[in-house]
This record gives sequence, structure tokens and C-alpha cells, in this order.
Amino acid sequence: MVTDPIADFLTRIRNAQMAGHRIVEIPASNLKKRITEILYDKGYILKYKFEDDNKQGVIKIALKYDPSTKQPAIHSLERVSRPGLRQYAKPTEFTRVKNGLGVAIISTSKGVMTDKEARSQGVGGEVLCYIH
Repeated sequence: MVTDPIADFLTRIRNAQMAGHRIVEIPASNLKKRITEILYDKGYILKYKFEDDNKQGVIKIALKYDPSTKQPAIHSLERVSRPGLRQYAKPTEFTRVKNGLGVAIISTSKGVMTDKEARSQGVGGEVLCYIH
């Protein structure tokens, strides 16, 4: 049993990129599906597919690499809030990831969104992770 499914999600992507894999499979949940959609919208992954296996379901993510240098599009994945130490922030307290080049994923009362969307809607929440 995994105690921190978001950390497991990020670690699976990180390990697949370090190994040079094109596709990574991750057990699905609604929160992981929303994070995957945000990664796709922001251009960090090539494409994704949600598959139902009559149990939990699987998310298949096609990782994105630079064609000339073979470097992954995601440089760093950092888990911020953990089950043992939750990190909450108001919209005015969101830190800019890599001076605006990265994305913070926030779980708010209006759903999971990026730090920029949460700031524009004026909602705070739990800072899940930083992606650059």
C-alpha cells in the first residue's frame, strides 16, 4: 500500500525519464488524472490515456523529450505538501516556480489547478508539487 500516491506518481515519471522510457504506466485516481491533464496542458508531456481495467484503472503517459538533445521536457518534479506535513498557502503567498517558468500544482476548494489559475481566481489551498 502506498502512503503518498502523489509522491509515487511523481517518482514514477522521474524514474521513467531517467531510464529514457517513452511511456510510463501509473495507477489511476481522480487527483492523478487532473495532475496529468495539467501536465499535458502546460506542455510537459506528449499525450496521455486513461484506461479502465475493471479495478483502479491505469494512466498511460507518453513522456516528452527534446529531439536534438534527448533531454526530458520535465527538468524537476518536487513534492511540497506531504501526508506528514501539509503545506497550505493563500493566493498572495504562492511562490513563483523558477521565476515564472515552472508550475505549482495547487489543490483548492474549486479543484486542482495551477498556481496562476488559483491566483487569478483568488483561492488558496494545499501546494501539492512544483514542476519545472
